[in-house]
Amino acid sequence: MVLEYIIKGIIFGLIVTAPLGPLGILCIQRTINRGLLSGLITGIAAAFADIMYAIIAGFGVSVIANFLHENQLAIRIVGGIIVTFLGVRIYMSNPAKQFRRQKTQKRTYISDFISGFLITITNPIVVVFFGAAFAGIGLDKAESVKSVIITIIGVFTGAVGWWIGLTVLVNIYRDKINLRKLWWINKITGVFVAIFGLVIIVSALFIKEALA
Repeated sequence: MVLEYIIKGIIFGLIVTAPLGPLGILCIQRTINRGLLSGLITGIAAAFADIMYAIIAGFGVSVIANFLHENQLAIRIVGGIIVTFLGVRIYMSNPAKQFRRQKTQKRTYISDFISGFLITITNPIVVVFFGAAFAGIGLDKAESVKSVIITIIGVFTGAVGWWIGLTVLVNIYRDKINLRKLWWINKITGVFVAIFGLVIIVSALFIKEALA
């Protein structure tokens, strides 16, 4: 039974993280520009955000879930602005300068974690996914606190496993990419992330109209 919940948790974690959205693109860009650790920290930050939503759904924390639902407009707008700003920064970044800053990168690692966390946490729909997924395996009936915890551990394992695999694979081919290619990667990533941020803002406006 324990193994069953772990496996299902891992599957849920992979389903949430595996689609190559803006966070995945950002993780690849940072791995190529700054190295394996930078990309991995970005991905792990997203895994922590996913875990927060999984905990809310798994333990039926209705107060927090209701708060996220009632304030999703503000969450999306603020998150969209942050993500758009991040996209613009990436677009304007100079890969040559990024290489020179790699030796003094402690502050960058902190910002990598924060930005990765914010991009993920600004999507409160994730808690709906986990709620439906957990209900599908009977966790909504709270078979036991242990079952919920085991499943959540599986979710975190699946999410982190995906980011480790992705960053390691990208890092293997990192040395084959020159500065000109990095410049293009930054431009494409910046545009993609900025557009995603704008989409978040626009979708929030539609939510506002629907609630009006």
